[in-house]
Order: sequence, then C-alpha cells, then structure tokens
Amino acid sequence: MQITIKFEKSLQENASEYYDKSKKAKKKLAGLEKAVLEMEKKITLASEKKDTAEQSHDLKKKREKQWFEKFHWFNTSEQFLVIAGRDAKSNESLVKKYMDKSDAYFHAEIFGAPHTVLKTDKKKPKEISLMEAAQFAAIFSRAWKQKLPAADVYSVKPGQVSKSAPTGEAIGTGAFMIYGKRDWFKKTPLEFAVGTNSEGKIISGPKSAIEKQTKNFIQIEQGEETTGSAAKQIKKILEHKSAKKLDLDEIISMLPAGGVKLRKNG
Repeated sequence: MQITIKFEKSLQENASEYYDKSKKAKKKLAGLEKAVLEMEKKITLASEKKDTAEQSHDLKKKREKQWFEKFHWFNTSEQFLVIAGRDAKSNESLVKKYMDKSDAYFHAEIFGAPHTVLKTDKKKPKEISLMEAAQFAAIFSRAWKQKLPAADVYSVKPGQVSKSAPTGEAIGTGAFMIYGKRDWFKKTPLEFAVGTNSEGKIISGPKSAIEKQTKNFIQIEQGEETTGSAAKQIKKILEHKSAKKLDLDEIISMLPAGGVKLRKNG
C-alpha cells in the first residue's frame, strides 16, 4: 500500500485523514460482506426451488396416468380391473364407452351411488372379485358419508343397463334404467385401504384386495377427518415405509368423500 504525505499538513492531520479513509474502507468492506452473504442465501434458495421443481417434474413425468385413472379404480385380488364413476358425467361415460358385454355391472342400493364396472377381459371372475367389486360400489356411495357399516349392492349384466326410460319419463346425464333379475350382495361391508405397490404406485380399494398386493398399506375407516388432512398423514406414513415420494393430490382423489379415519395397524 502506498501512502502519500501532504507536506502542507501536519503529521497529525495526515494521520487523521488516513484514519478517516480506513473507517470508510471498513464500512464498505462490511457492506460488501453483507451483500455476499445475501447473494449466497439467494443462490441457495434458488437452487432448492429448482431441485424441488425438478423432483416434482420427475414425479409427474414418471407417473403418466392410464385411461382408467380418471375414474375411481382398483384391482381385485385376482387382478381384475374395477372402475367407478366420480360424477354424473363420468358415470355416463363409464357405461356408454367403457363397459363391454362381457363385463359385470354393480350399483349400491342407495341414492347417490356410482356406476361400477368389473372389467372381465372375457374371463370369469371368482366370487372374491365379485365381492370386492360390490364393496367398491358401496364404499364410494353415499353410504360412506352417512357412516353406514354396510350397504346392499346388486349386480347385473351390461345388457340390462339401459338408457330407455318408461313412457313419459326422462333420464338425465349419468342415470340409467336397470331391467331384469339382479344378483344381490346384501350387507356389504365398507372396508377400505390405501397403500403403495412394489413400484411405489399408490393403490386403494377393498382391504382384502389391497393386502393381497402389498404389505405397505393403511386401513381407512369412516370418521370426521377431512380427506385433505387424512391424505397428508397417509402420505407421510407411506413415504416413510416405501422411501418413495408420493403425490398428495393423487391420494386425495382415491379417498371416499364424507370424512375418514386412519387405522394405523395395516
């Protein structure tokens, strides 16, 4: 460092001038250090946000949804696909577009129940799959919201489900007429579970079907907790068990409406 002495000033005045300059330099240095710290914090925060966004993107990218996931769905103990409508529009679509002649149709005998279809792929399901499909129809009916322990469910062939109404009557979107003999599943219990399979995919359905597919599951009962609050707990528990990130919205979409409770003994 070069020091310039001004001879027109006294030694004390020269020293005082450099002392003032040093104080200003220290203030600038302190300000610079603070600015560097603030910049480091911003860089770290931006990096964390980027990592979170990338993880979210990767999760969505890996989980490309299949056609049946726009409905309520599950696989039976025999791996037959069962789908149920979420609202009037999807109920209409389910029956008209996705129900084949070889399938089995289910409906809970209660107002506010979804159309439910067991996709057979032209194979004959055993009694366990039929029972589980009946349970699914009951679980997503108003019986869950009303906290009924069981509900009566019937099954018919697709040809018995019709849009043709009696003379003088009209049928709205999502509504159909059922003609002919019905096979009944009386007092069907509403036993439901949510879990993750070996691929880390969220699955849900009747407890008997889910426990055949995974040991990592939680039984869900009727209760007072909202689906959003319960889904957060489910996410935390299942992520801890599977060590894989799960989509909260996907869990919420799989829960029946009308209050739930977790039985943490799955």
